[in-house]
Amino acid sequence: MPPWQKSSAPELSARPGVTPATAETWAVFQLIQRVHHIYGSELMGPFIISMTHSAADVLTVLLLSQWAGQTPNLQICPLFETVEDLRLAPQTLQSLYTHPLYHQHIQQNQNHQMVMIGYSDSNKDGGYLMANWMLYQAQEEITRVSRQHNIQLTIFHGRGGTVARGGGPANRAIRAQPAGSINGRFRVTEQGEVIASRYANPTLAHRHLEQIANAVLLASAPTEDPAPIPQRWRQALNQMSAAAHLAYRQLVYETPGFLDFWQTATPIDEIKRLQIGSRPASRAAATDLAQIRAIPWVFSWMQSRYNLPGWYGLGTGIRAISDLPLLQEMYKGWALFQTLLNNSEISLLKADMDIAALYAQLTPNQSLANQLMGNIRAEYERTTQAILAISAHPNLLDEEPATQNAVRLRNPYIDPLNFLQIETLRRLRSLPDPNSPAAESLRQVIVLTINGIAAGLKNTG
Repeated sequence: MPPWQKSSAPELSARPGVTPATAETWAVFQLIQRVHHIYGSELMGPFIISMTHSAADVLTVLLLSQWAGQTPNLQICPLFETVEDLRLAPQTLQSLYTHPLYHQHIQQNQNHQMVMIGYSDSNKDGGYLMANWMLYQAQEEITRVSRQHNIQLTIFHGRGGTVARGGGPANRAIRAQPAGSINGRFRVTEQGEVIASRYANPTLAHRHLEQIANAVLLASAPTEDPAPIPQRWRQALNQMSAAAHLAYRQLVYETPGFLDFWQTATPIDEIKRLQIGSRPASRAAATDLAQIRAIPWVFSWMQSRYNLPGWYGLGTGIRAISDLPLLQEMYKGWALFQTLLNNSEISLLKADMDIAALYAQLTPNQSLANQLMGNIRAEYERTTQAILAISAHPNLLDEEPATQNAVRLRNPYIDPLNFLQIETLRRLRSLPDPNSPAAESLRQVIVLTINGIAAGLKNTG
């Protein structure tokens, strides 16, 4: 038999010149057009372009929409997710606002533009401090550019449940946004366990919606030229975020073997098997972190009590500024900086470096595990000490005693579940056949521990 007959036939398109991927994309626009004709445009939300890198990504959607018959008033919403894309977001919008065809499209949408910003992937890309600072600056510049072109802007916040994905007290988060960026319009995603925790109980749901409405109204109230953020504060945060970004990238992206450590020192393989997500754990069968989705990334670190995405690099960043009175001044006078530190305290208090060290023992390469665990523990201590020095509090979360007490009460009940999970992972990975009935029984135990830990920590991804 000739060699070419041994290989499987290639996947051929029904129409020459159109690949299956192209046909799938084209079918989406045809479906949008059909939905519009049958149900009207009121039921259709924005067309969100994940990982928007340039104006070309947005114009491509506009072109395909026109080819499909141009659904009237289709709201095209770019989503800026990485640190670099957030930095370039104002430039991208400037190009769109000055493009004749897109300008016409905006006019058809009552001169309104929605822009989404991603908290999850920016954190995975640049670390906690750099991501939050870039998100803040991007909102400032997006607001400025839109106002310059008389465009009515809605910023869509792609937040998740954990601090690493933009979670935390909603009222405080809204009040910490740049002046003028809310302006009576606020849109946010509610995902995962957040839906149940905030809306399952009618009384809690009513209180939460009141807090959001209160924050939006206060943030949108007209003021007489709000005081600008002092330049020395901005310079300090620039310096801190650069140092934190460097520390985070060195650990996560530049340490040889870090991906192997993550895969063995957390239950990520078992999380991938859970039928709870709307999308696969990675964007492709790739081995680089850029392809890993943020939800399983955060979920796995949370399960193993590192909670690393919610604080790593912050201590190094703070230590880059030797002027403690300046940092304390920023903490008392700048809602952004205070929210950054307060939210990281939640992540630090839920973490447990002693339990995390037990997960590190599951790693075959113990030399690498010991090195990384030493770096992580040192940064944890550095971050905790730096935050307490700035806040002048004896303990983490002294500012929020109710949350502090809740975490401290729950943690002793979560710890045994971690011990069970670690032992079950050890037994599972020692089996010669990972698909045997014995392996399946162990995985059922792991699923129970995953559910218990997530419920106790009040976080998944």
